Amino acid sequence: MNDTPRQRARDVRFLILDVDGVLTDGSLYLGDDGQQYKAFNSRDGHGIRMLADSGVQIGILTGRRSQVVEHRCRDLGIQHIVQGRRDKLDALGGLLEAAGVGIEHAAYMGDDVVDLPVMRRVVMAIAVADAHPLVREHAHYITRAGGGRGAVREACEFILEAQDNLQAALAPYLE
Repeated sequence: MNDTPRQRARDVRFLILDVDGVLTDGSLYLGDDGQQYKAFNSRDGHGIRMLADSGVQIGILTGRRSQVVEHRCRDLGIQHIVQGRRDKLDALGGLLEAAGVGIEHAAYMGDDVVDLPVMRRVVMAIAVADAHPLVREHAHYITRAGGGRGAVREACEFILEAQDNLQAALAPYLE
């Protein structure tokens, strides 16, 4: 197996993302009515769209359940969504099957120890800069940006670059 992050990224056909601490900064905003709010980074969303447009599928695997995540996924065209599964490893098989992708082509991006069982099995484990130290220790690639602060965009562009698709993804904005 190829061991450099770039070599691993070449094999990625499915990027699976945690939500809290990856797509968000990990803060949970709760209203008096119990409604849950999350802040997402718009640049992360554009990175997801560019990666998806290049042919890499995107999935969500999160331990919490939230309607706002469903809304965000719908906005970004993410079809593979598993919420409310604390045992992420148990949920991984069904997610891969639904996407039609083998584990040797899956990447996972996480931030906390609950993500480790999945990160330790995929071809490419990605950690955000402010991830738990044990998560960073087991990651093949660590972003410079923190969760909810452009880390997903950075990971998407890294994969695009490794697959020689970044210039094509950016070309429409340079015309």
